[in-house]
Amino acid sequence: MGTLTSCSFTPVDFKFLSIPRCGAPRERFRFPELSSSRNSCFLCRERSYRLRRKVLYRNFGRFRCFSVDNDSNGDGESGSDASRDSNATATTTAEPEEAAEEFNAEKTTPPASVSSRPPSISPVGPAYNNFQIDSFKLMELLGPEKVDPADVKLIKEKLFGYSTFWVTKEEPFGDLGEGILFLGNLRGKREEVFAKLQSQLFEVIGHKYNLFMVEEPNSEGPDPRGGPRVSFGLLRKEVSEPGPTTLWQYVIAFLLFLLTIGSSVELGIASQLNRLPPEVVKYFTDPNAIEPPDMELLFPFVESALPLAYGVLGVLLFHEVGHFLAAFPKKVRLSIPFFIPNITLGSFGAITQFKSILPDRSTKVDISIAGPFAGAALSFSMFAVGLLLSSNQDAAGDLVQVPSTLFQGSLLLGLISRATLGYAAMHAATVPIHPLAIAGWCGLTTSAFNMLPVGCLDGGRAVQGAFGKNALVGYGLTTYTLLGLGVLGGPLSLPWGLYVLICQRSPEKPCLNDVTDVGTWRKALVVASIFLVVLTLLPVWDELAEEVGIGLVTTF
Repeated sequence: MGTLTSCSFTPVDFKFLSIPRCGAPRERFRFPELSSSRNSCFLCRERSYRLRRKVLYRNFGRFRCFSVDNDSNGDGESGSDASRDSNATATTTAEPEEAAEEFNAEKTTPPASVSSRPPSISPVGPAYNNFQIDSFKLMELLGPEKVDPADVKLIKEKLFGYSTFWVTKEEPFGDLGEGILFLGNLRGKREEVFAKLQSQLFEVIGHKYNLFMVEEPNSEGPDPRGGPRVSFGLLRKEVSEPGPTTLWQYVIAFLLFLLTIGSSVELGIASQLNRLPPEVVKYFTDPNAIEPPDMELLFPFVESALPLAYGVLGVLLFHEVGHFLAAFPKKVRLSIPFFIPNITLGSFGAITQFKSILPDRSTKVDISIAGPFAGAALSFSMFAVGLLLSSNQDAAGDLVQVPSTLFQGSLLLGLISRATLGYAAMHAATVPIHPLAIAGWCGLTTSAFNMLPVGCLDGGRAVQGAFGKNALVGYGLTTYTLLGLGVLGGPLSLPWGLYVLICQRSPEKPCLNDVTDVGTWRKALVVASIFLVVLTLLPVWDELAEEVGIGLVTTF
């Protein structure tokens, strides 16, 4: 039998995060404790283990223990998330026999952790400091509420199985990992399985969660039944569904609408450049002009600017009405539009948010393209009528002189104007044009900008719904590149690109059924729309403008 000759002990410092019961003040306790070193004997290690167990399960409430001694075994256990507000310390020492007796008398079952995925703390290497731990807690407190693990277990037992979807793995789901993504094998037609799971989810849990059918991330191949492999995501309703429009948002929307009215009137005044007083024209065209003119000189021109302003505002309203008419049959709620004023076009359009989860990708495509199509239909009608009135000699009194280089800003609209007005009228320094044509031009340009396939614009939503989120990434990078190089939009490419980056860069959230294909004709419609957008925003290069007679091209 061996003889115990010597034992060595080293102090280990443990920090405990405690949540006192019954609303008592929170305290932080520091317990110096004896633990064995790596070379200690078996009895010493046993004594240290019992003392740690005894202190860990003392009746201080729920807590988490972190070892700060790099040489110790680092036996930390996870408890409820809480923050430490004081620096009170306490010291305790106990013999092995006393520790065992108190442990047997006071041992209680530790409560379940509130967080379903607490931060993992490695027992090897440097421990987390207090600031890092408090940061973890703050992120969990401020983050969205996660799915209850008990509900996850119940859903797996009641919903999934051999006849619907066989779950093989679970992963975090959502922007911040607040949901659960069930990966596995589909056991039927995806639309039928999804409808069955949705009805069973309501029977088992009620209106507590939303179930999403999405493409399986990092899938190795397509589903044997055809199409992509699918997974099912689970999110709380309060997390996945958009919030209601607040009072401040209504106030901001109203103020932006007033500013848009002002910018539309300003566009109407600027279109009468040949009629404005010389001092006003000099101030807005001469870079060296410093003293502003008397703005009262512009008041007589406000009334004549109203027809153009009405046209710009009418296009904006038609655009939003198109969205609402497409959303109403699908029972999709939309937010109030936030109009974006712009002095060059009158407006950059409006930001309209979805206030309910979209049922499928077809609905996303239909609602997204309905607005630009409605606005473009009205704009093109105004543009065509304005060109016809411009060529009518009886309406010469209503025409305004605009620079011919304006028609070089759009390949499609410039060619239509050239075909309608003729070579003689277009191949000049200024072109007499009806204000209705200017309003239609601005409306078509605004609709084209909003149909660009990037971010959360109407075009981005349509591409995401028709071809998926991965396709939107490729379209978006191409669009940003063309805008940055000035290939699309001319001088408006930079301000529009900045507007998209600040306000509309994020893609739309997934639909409940984010897998089912939208059909061939919807995809063809989206592609044709993007083609027309490129023709509208692509400027006329000098060689083509000189050849077809769109404006006067100065050569040096």
